[in-house]
Amino acid sequence: MTLPALPWTRWDGLRALVDALGAEECRYVGGCVRDALLNVAAQDIDIATRHAPDAVMRRLNDAGIRTIPTGLDHGTVTALLPEASVEITTLRRDVATDGRHATIAFTDDWREDAARRDFTINALYAHPLTLAIDDYFGGLDDLKAGIVRFIGDARTRIAEDHLRILRYFRFEARFGSGAPDAEAIAACRECAPTLMGLSRERIGQELRRLLALPRPAETVRRMADLGVLRVILPECGTDERDTLSRLIEAEDAAGIAPDAMR
Repeated sequence: MTLPALPWTRWDGLRALVDALGAEECRYVGGCVRDALLNVAAQDIDIATRHAPDAVMRRLNDAGIRTIPTGLDHGTVTALLPEASVEITTLRRDVATDGRHATIAFTDDWREDAARRDFTINALYAHPLTLAIDDYFGGLDDLKAGIVRFIGDARTRIAEDHLRILRYFRFEARFGSGAPDAEAIAACRECAPTLMGLSRERIGQELRRLLALPRPAETVRRMADLGVLRVILPECGTDERDTLSRLIEAEDAAGIAPDAMR
């Protein structure tokens, strides 16, 4: 399968960036690939590369492309293109994780980089010229079936970053159209108490992203049934969840776009 040739794939700035890195040394990755396959406008363009961060900055600067060292320790450089900012991250593998932070090492193996990502639908890579897609863990089939599935063992992925529990429910609300993945549901139920170790800021940010989706009520109910909501928002009971459902119905009836804070 190939990536649809959406307008952003033809940006002059992006072509200059790819020329500077070398088309065989970089790939579009993650949400921009997933969303393009769903014909959804990409919110961010991310690129993975085999070049080390210092080599990325040197190559782009030599090509006249401004860069910001936004996360060198984690391999991320931001390129300031005329059309938009693009994040470029060196291929990585996890050395150690504690559920909140990860110690990483750089690698030149695309599959190894894909293996450390959260869900199969987020581990899709596209060649910047041919737009051919590399899919190491069945993400294309899962995207077509509307299934959000962790890469490998769900409990292992959650142990690496506890916030992935909440990310799972957000992605399920946005992309899930079939029966939820049984392993993912069981792992989220079992690992829910680990959310207590996360900062309120990270939890709040993820909840706002979920509540900004068009119809999050069913997902919120599932989170309550699995004991996840009790950990992060214990004051939200049956009455509050019913109120959320009525609010969404009122928004739909009035043609009002969803709003997380509302």
